[in-house]
Amino acid sequence: MERTGQRYADTPTVEVETYVEASPEQVWDLVSDIGLMPELSTELQSVEWLDGAAGPAVGHTFRGHNAHQAIGEWTTTSHVIECEAPRVFAWAVQDPDRPIAVWRFTLRPEGAGTVLRQWVQLGPGRSG
Repeated sequence: MERTGQRYADTPTVEVETYVEASPEQVWDLVSDIGLMPELSTELQSVEWLDGAAGPAVGHTFRGHNAHQAIGEWTTTSHVIECEAPRVFAWAVQDPDRPIAVWRFTLRPEGAGTVLRQWVQLGPGRSG
């Protein structure tokens, strides 16, 4: 019997969308704040900008320190690949040409609030 499943090379993705009762600028301040990420993740322990960067911009990099009971501890370097306030913030993990993951937040004004979309793609680079 053939085993089926997705591989990193298949670049599986997931996307979710929600409405936030706040302006795109207010939502942007949250989604582009990498220091907030560890507070929302059980795996990501800490994050810091690299090479003197103090905030998001295309080409800036940040390091993430991760831990998982089954895998242990590791670090990753992420590269900001899209950054247009208050519309889109995206980064590629490890090699931007063959990332192990790409994360993207897009924001769209709607009424008095914002439609926030989070998208993630695993691969094509291999991850632990």
